[in-house]
Formats: sequence, structure tokens, C-alpha cells
Amino acid sequence: MTGACMRALCAGLLALALAAPLAAEPGDVLIHAGRLIDGVSDEARGPVTVRVRADRIVAVVDGHVAAESGETLVDLQAHTLLPGLMDMHTHLTSESGPAAYVDTFRLNPADYAYRALVNAGKTLQAGFTTVRDLGDSHNVTISLRNAINAGKVEGPRIHTAAKSIATTGGHADPTNGWADHIRFQPGPVHGVVNGPYAAREAVRQRYKDGADLIKVTATGGVLSVAASGDNPQFMADELEAIVATARDYGFQVAAHAHGRDGMLRAVLAGVDSIEHGTYMDETVIAAMRDQGTWYVPTILAGRWVSEKAEIDGFFPEIVRIKARTIGPLIQATFTRAWEGGVNIVFGTDTGVSPHGENAREFALMVEGGMPPMQALHSATSVAARFLGIDDRLGRVEAGLIADLVAVPGNPLDDIALMGAVDFVMKDGRVVRQP
Repeated sequence: MTGACMRALCAGLLALALAAPLAAEPGDVLIHAGRLIDGVSDEARGPVTVRVRADRIVAVVDGHVAAESGETLVDLQAHTLLPGLMDMHTHLTSESGPAAYVDTFRLNPADYAYRALVNAGKTLQAGFTTVRDLGDSHNVTISLRNAINAGKVEGPRIHTAAKSIATTGGHADPTNGWADHIRFQPGPVHGVVNGPYAAREAVRQRYKDGADLIKVTATGGVLSVAASGDNPQFMADELEAIVATARDYGFQVAAHAHGRDGMLRAVLAGVDSIEHGTYMDETVIAAMRDQGTWYVPTILAGRWVSEKAEIDGFFPEIVRIKARTIGPLIQATFTRAWEGGVNIVFGTDTGVSPHGENAREFALMVEGGMPPMQALHSATSVAARFLGIDDRLGRVEAGLIADLVAVPGNPLDDIALMGAVDFVMKDGRVVRQP
């Protein structure tokens, strides 16, 4: 046989192999789904069978394929199957409430660690298999991430900023509201900087600590014990130093920002995402489009703090005023950003609101004008692309990691069903099922 004939024969055999159904292997998991939202298509399809082998999706085929000996069948014929969900703004070590303002004086690092472990479990059970944690206590989420990745404990994949970076008295200054006799002067190690040199040091400290990205509080915030919720809190040279240093270390930079001026400084400095964005105007929207800056809306946090502000004693009075003013505005900001063509990725600021309720954000996004399918994409393929992990996560597709969730019924008809996740698979292992 000539070389040309041999090559033709090999090519033909390869084509036949690719066209043939994937052979079953003992230990495969077959999922019979009534409907599939794959994370990228504009329409659902179904019924389908998804074959999982070890930690990978190996086939997605129309119809329900019969299980063979040694295979495990998961019956989700009354469900919609989706990729594992992703939340780009969480705080696993915290949860807001009247006690939160004394926790810093009574809790030890181990207390925060156990709290974060519980909250990670709630998050995973709610169907969120990947999260960004944008500000923790005692670098707890670095250790938790490592333990989850090593299979020692259960939780979502964590991309953590560890301790946020603030300026003196800024939104993430850990000593805000403390009495003089116990207050210390925090520095870059504690995430507090003044000037570009300290800003660079803080980024390098996050690298040394083992963080995955950088979080800056570019403006005032709602829950900090400080008067302003929206004033600029970094100068342009400080933000530019943070972004430039972060690029050297391969870090994304997320910028908490409510006020317009601080937000615009952050966008022009080159941050990757704006979190909250309450007073975003047309100038900021245009700059975000030009820069390719992402918007993480956190509508749920705004809704939650505005509701709790009506309860006497829930927040300190200095916080209550800001919660009443800023909280109700975020959903309208989301609508302007969506209509203005800003890149939007799903994020809740959970840890302000209770852990495990992340999916409430979907309904608020739809209320704000985003079609249900686009809202679901924002927490699946769009989030994976934003994180740079779309080569392995974010879609239901052969070859990708088997992170899958399911809800009863059709969330395209009722987006609130996303809060009823009752099947969760992470890395090919079922961690929740009906």
C-alpha cells in the first residue's frame, strides 16, 4: 500500500471513529435531562443525555440513551440542566447583621475559617460551583481555596482577592470606627495604602500571600463605619500603580465603586471590573465600553441593605443612612448599563445578603431588563470567559469539566426557579441530587 493510500485509510478510520457514538465504560454517569441550557446557545434543547466520565463531560447527545451495566443513571427528565453557576462577587468569611460590627473584636481567625467553610457549603449546594471572593478576613479564603482544591473539604472553586486594598479611613480600612486606644495604623500588609509606592507594596503582598486577584475600594461604601458611601478614595496615580503592578503578577483588578468620580478614575486606570457602580453615568458607561471594563452589578446587595435599613437597630445609624440612599439605586444602574452596551457578568455581593441565596440576583437582573437566557449566560459561559477559564468551564460541552446543575421546570419561563437548584455536580461528582 502506498503512503498516500495509507494516509487516506487512516483518515477514513478516524472519521468513522469520530462519527460513532462514544462507547460506554463502567463507571460512566448518564444524565437524562428533559431540557438543556448549555451556557452559550440562545435556545434550550432537549431531551438530552449527558455522559460524564471521571471529571469530564464526554458526550452530549439528543434523546435518552439507555444505561448499560456498570453505569449510573441520573434521572432529571423533569428538570433543566445547566452548567455550574458562577458568582463573581462573594464574601465567604462574612454575613451582614447587627452582630457584624463587633465580630472583629470577638472572633479569632479560626472562627472566620469555620464560618467560611459553612458558607462555602451553602454556596455549592445552591449550585454555584465557582466564585470570586472579593475581600476576606485573615486570608482565610486562601487556605479554604487550597483545602477545596486538594479535596479535603467541600465547596466551590474560589478565586480570591484575600484582603481588599483601601486607603486610610477608606471603605476597607479595618480600623474604621475603632476607639483611639485600640486603633492601630494599618499599612500595606493590612491592605491600607497611601501613595503609589505603598500601593505597589500591597499588590506584591497579596501575591506573597497567595491571592488570585486584586480588589480595591475606589470609593466609599455602604457598610463601612464612615460618613460617605460614594466619595473617591484613591488618587489616579495610586490606582495606576495598583493596575500596573497587578499586570506584572498576572492579576485581575476588581474595583468596588459607588461614586461617579472614583469609578471613572478606576476605569481610566485600567481596572478589569467595576463592582456595584451605583452612580454610573453616561460618561462612565462610554469609558467602560472603550476600555472593555466589566460590570458586576450586585443588585441583590442593594435590595437587601435597603430593606434592612428599615429595621431599627439593624445597622449603625451612619450605615443606615447610606443603605437607604444607595441601596435602592443599583437596579436602575444595571438597566442603564445593560442598555448602554456595557459588558455584564453575574455577581451578588453575597455575604451582605445571606449565603446560599445567590440565585435571587437572576430575578433582579430580569426585572432590570435583561432577558432570562442572557442572565443565565452571565453566570456561566460569560463568567468563565471573564475569569479566563472558558477552555474548561462554563458550558455543557464534551471535553469540559463536569460542573452541572439542574432545576425543576423551565427557568426561561420562571427565572425564580434558579433558586430551586436540587442537583449539583462538581468535577464529575454528585454533591446534591433530588
